[in-house]
Amino acid sequence: MMIISNQVLDVFNWDLSRLQQRTCYDLFLAYSVEPRAGLFVRTRKEWLWEKLLTKTSTGESSSSAKFYCKSCSLDRQSLKSFRKHLSTKKHALEEILRPDDSQLQSVTSKWGKNYAATPEFATAKIHVLWDMFDCPIPDGYDARRIRPSLEGAFKELGYSGPVSITAYEVVIGRISDDIDEWQYNNPTPATMIIISDEADDAFSDFLPHLLQRNKYNLFLAYSFRPRQMSVLVTSAEWLWDSLLAVSETRRHVPLLKCSGRSIERRHHFPESKRFKKAP
Repeated sequence: MMIISNQVLDVFNWDLSRLQQRTCYDLFLAYSVEPRAGLFVRTRKEWLWEKLLTKTSTGESSSSAKFYCKSCSLDRQSLKSFRKHLSTKKHALEEILRPDDSQLQSVTSKWGKNYAATPEFATAKIHVLWDMFDCPIPDGYDARRIRPSLEGAFKELGYSGPVSITAYEVVIGRISDDIDEWQYNNPTPATMIIISDEADDAFSDFLPHLLQRNKYNLFLAYSFRPRQMSVLVTSAEWLWDSLLAVSETRRHVPLLKCSGRSIERRHHFPESKRFKKAP
């Protein structure tokens, strides 16, 4: 797909980014003015419009190129013929009778959440990245129920793969670095869940591109519902308190060590065996 417009940042950025996280579309982009901020969308190539026009080596056009008039449901194979059509009375009348809808209709805003696991992810690894500052263990809650609660919620949606958990007291930079390291050792299909109130603010500069490139499955959990839908496409989302309420009480795993700022579960975390701490 190629978009030639200066409106990608303000109009198309959010929906296109979400669409790319679930599809294999490549995107080319051209504009007369460079976007004033970084885009969520992942592009194969970008051009300034004037420079793109100077790259034409001959005046010949490809026989497969077509110019489409949506109002008239008509296409033309040459720019000259297309321009001529746009100047006709027939085209002017069709634009009046069949005006284009100026309201952008989002493709992804009504995508569902918490739907059943697809076969490729049902038994795949699940990596939990837990921000303990935003989503702490509630007062009076038995910490031994954290893992059973998470696994129980995953199993309700059909996910039964091995679960690894890394928790963080200091989040800034740590989760980003760990995700970057984790992806090299865990090709898709794999699922990650970010438990934090900062997922959009802290990770929107790189995580959409990672999901667009590798098509990981993503879950989110947070202590309060975001004001608006995330640019990150998820298969499931939970409130932290409601997620903890899903517990397999028959599974009790003892804490091996718990002292001050250090919490370690050497037996419970098959891949990520430690909680990240501030130095």
